[in-house]
Amino acid sequence: MRTERRKLLVGLSSLVGLAAIGAVGAATQPKEKVIKILARKFTYSPNHLDLKLGVPVILEFTTADVLMGFNAPDFQVRADIMPGKVEQVRLVPDKVGNFSFLCDIFCGSGHESMNGTITVSA
Repeated sequence: MRTERRKLLVGLSSLVGLAAIGAVGAATQPKEKVIKILARKFTYSPNHLDLKLGVPVILEFTTADVLMGFNAPDFQVRADIMPGKVEQVRLVPDKVGNFSFLCDIFCGSGHESMNGTITVSA
């Protein structure tokens, strides 16, 4: 009986130790930067994003106009942006350079000019 209790205590203390290590590791990880982007006829604000290679960000979209889209094809990231809702997408830049993003849902007569640039540096 004592051997079983001892094994149980050793097992529980190991789990507690692993949980503590995990909590410390999570606390030291940097929180992803949130970039708020307003989509409105026929612009994104901001329409230029400066990002660092390999550093993840959360793009947070809102609009008060009509249904719009966001598409950054070079990073395989897209979202529907619905009026009155917040849409978040995670982006981890995996290449250096200048890349376009655009609205991929027709939103009116100025739709073709609704775009922006992502600049990724090392």
